[in-house]
Amino acid sequence: MERYYAVAIVTLLTSLTIFGMALAVARTHKKTGILAPAMTGDPILERAIRAHSNTLEWLPVFLPSMWLFAIYWSPAWAALLGLLWLVGRIAYFMGYLSEPLKRYPGFFIQALAAFILLFGALGRILYLWFA
Repeated sequence: MERYYAVAIVTLLTSLTIFGMALAVARTHKKTGILAPAMTGDPILERAIRAHSNTLEWLPVFLPSMWLFAIYWSPAWAALLGLLWLVGRIAYFMGYLSEPLKRYPGFFIQALAAFILLFGALGRILYLWFA
């Protein structure tokens, strides 16, 4: 089990990041005076909600891929790529809040990390299955 401590920590850091993004959305609701359940009416609020939602949409791709990469390749590399994904998502979130076009660098960072994890795990599993 100790092999997977770093991957577990990245998983928990991801959870904390999602929670922090949710708090940012709540603060933006309060700041704009647009209280839940309303989700429109101010561009900053709409971007905060969208950035948070986009991150949630990537979780079903990222988390299983990271864990399967850790199991079938390397926990250390999985954790490093997981941290890269997390940095990309934070950059995406912060960029999106400041100006929509500033979200792209973070998007490309996290997408690269997610696809390496996804296709790395899938490729290794298929290789071992058919070997």
